[in-house]
Amino acid sequence: MGPYEYIVEQIDGDYARLRRVDTEDGELKLVARALLPEDIEEGTRLWYELFEYSVID
Repeated sequence: MGPYEYIVEQIDGDYARLRRVDTEDGELKLVARALLPEDIEEGTRLWYELFEYSVID
């Protein structure tokens, strides 16, 4: 599974909603903030590979 590219659409407390870039379905993935890099904000692009998220510069 993966790698995938996501965009942080919304941050809501301890969770973030991510949208996958390569699909058109519009569904958001709910992910615990503890699993994401600390310095994310809405609009941040993330790379997901091998069960790990990293920020795309």
